[in-house]
Amino acid sequence: MKLNITKPLIVFDLETTGLDIVNDRIIQLSYIKVNPDGSEDRGDYLVNPKKHIPNEVVALTGIDDEKVKDSPTFKEISSELSEKFKGCDFAGFNSNRFDVPMLAEEFLRAGVDYDFSKSRLIDAQTIFHKMEKRNLAAAYKFYCGRKMEDDFEAHRADQDTEATYRVLMGELEMYTAENQDEPERVLPNDMDYLAEFSKQNDNVDFAGRIVWRPITDKDGNLLSDKQGNPQKQEVFNFGKYKNMPVAEVLKKDPGFYSWMLGADFPNDTKQILTRIRLREFNNR
Repeated sequence: MKLNITKPLIVFDLETTGLDIVNDRIIQLSYIKVNPDGSEDRGDYLVNPKKHIPNEVVALTGIDDEKVKDSPTFKEISSELSEKFKGCDFAGFNSNRFDVPMLAEEFLRAGVDYDFSKSRLIDAQTIFHKMEKRNLAAAYKFYCGRKMEDDFEAHRADQDTEATYRVLMGELEMYTAENQDEPERVLPNDMDYLAEFSKQNDNVDFAGRIVWRPITDKDGNLLSDKQGNPQKQEVFNFGKYKNMPVAEVLKKDPGFYSWMLGADFPNDTKQILTRIRLREFNNR
């Protein structure tokens, strides 16, 4: 399949120090520039973020502070990239939500006013999600081998419950060691494992206003408990105290607790905040 393009397309991906577009930085940028004539130009840059690369990022990417210490900063390559990307469209995976905004932010920090509004932005993840539906009916067909409308009435809670149960059983059957050649595709029939595997975010409350974050020492090394599990603490995930430990904020600004209780937050969030406050008070 040849791309039907009238101007160059930049297919790209970023590795970064984290997911905060404002405070994190690019540590690797790779791209394939596909030209209308079918020719391709490729580029791969290691980038010095001028800040410590967290251990969890090193574990994922293999890129540490030592590896990028002699690499150029983004500012030093920004003019070159801007020229190479001039007049291009962009494509990536989850790129419209993360990679493009991060790249735009880095260009602006470097003093380069690259106008992405003139580019068409293609996101392969969005295409995947829209074309391969992820609803209950799609799961039923995939794991149970039948159309849901042939077995159940639509939009009935009792019917959807039965279908969900069959899907779960189908998932556990499909991802057994006997049915999978790759160990990483085996799904243990264990409720603790399945509960952990089901998490999309490490939220403390359901709304995600408070989240768990690993505890690190002054050098950025992860701290572990006696069993070797990473130590975690609750941090706020919004507002002026975002990424700050909840216990620390409650001591520093007691009025913030009162404000949250009176504001329009879910009762679950308020209940969990109160539990943390009582725990910290009892630990004094």
